[in-house]
Amino acid sequence: MVAAASVVVAVGTATGMVSALDDGRGSDEARPEVTESPTLDIRPPAPSPSAVKSASASASPKPKASPTPSPTRTEKKQSPSKVVSTRLYRHPDSQVLDWVRDNAGDPRHDVIASRIADQPAAVWFAEYAPDTVTARVRAVTAGADAQGRVPVVVAYTIPDRDCGGASQGGAPDLDAYDAWIDRFAAGLGSDEVVVILEPDSIAQSECLSGGQRADRFASLARAGRVMKAANPKARVYYDAGHSGWHPAAKQADLLRQAGAGSADSSDGIFSNVSNFHRTADEIAYDRSVLAALGGPSGLGAVIDTSRNGNGAPTDGEWCDPDGRKLGRTPTLNTGEARIDGYLWVKLPGESDGCKGAPGTFTPSYAYDLASP
Repeated sequence: MVAAASVVVAVGTATGMVSALDDGRGSDEARPEVTESPTLDIRPPAPSPSAVKSASASASPKPKASPTPSPTRTEKKQSPSKVVSTRLYRHPDSQVLDWVRDNAGDPRHDVIASRIADQPAAVWFAEYAPDTVTARVRAVTAGADAQGRVPVVVAYTIPDRDCGGASQGGAPDLDAYDAWIDRFAAGLGSDEVVVILEPDSIAQSECLSGGQRADRFASLARAGRVMKAANPKARVYYDAGHSGWHPAAKQADLLRQAGAGSADSSDGIFSNVSNFHRTADEIAYDRSVLAALGGPSGLGAVIDTSRNGNGAPTDGEWCDPDGRKLGRTPTLNTGEARIDGYLWVKLPGESDGCKGAPGTFTPSYAYDLASP
């Protein structure tokens, strides 16, 4: 798939933090920094894993690379009402944390523990299991609420996801999906939560007929409305692909059809999920998409920075490409106008399917990403 993701979340021990420092050369790579951050008490369970392909290539034509813009400067401070908390939730149960616990003597342990396992990352709900999804979502949101932190959850069960590729699966049909969304929303609680709604569902919709696409977009618009009605503090973001895929105007038109321009269903867009494009590229692209989308001025964007420290490979390789590095540390305080957060939606070290089985944690790959 072109921009999709892995399915098991990242998480934290409490041995230190990583800060993304800009050395003036436009690098997005995360670097270690001593901080005053408190040790976290971290709880609830991870969702069931599922094999998923990540990437920037699919059966559809390869997107052309976009020119790299200069790094942006802050245009204005974000509205305090838009960013309530900068403290993201670190989930306690993941493949990387299991590896850290079981491999204390491995020479790669300290690097992986401090630079990946310590970081907050998204919790994926990719298994169509309607009878348990409410409880599983509630476990995550309740655990975050107990710490006064903000969880990031990913809804990923749209029918025909990945156009039948390696990440195929999801609900059997849109009626079943709508019912699943109702149950997902019932677990969102009443405090702040960030929802990444269906990676690739909009950018990668050209495999559908016109009627199928319209039906999918109607379900996505409904999903946002249901989530925001269930929890008015939920912040729901829609799929904008990434800066190397569709032109901003085309992507904005698709997003508009899916309800992303309405405050009743949307807080804005997300980009670069499981991809490698530099943060500066994504900031410029997302602002262009938002400008073309229209809608309320409060709509913003969140960017997956988990693996974009060195940018995207020039040859377009998407499957565990060599030479990539961790990107900027997850935060809801970016200092960039209309950019609501840098998130780790894809857990670094979970393979796209080349250096390990798809969706599984691969320590050699994680170490390469995390090494200075």
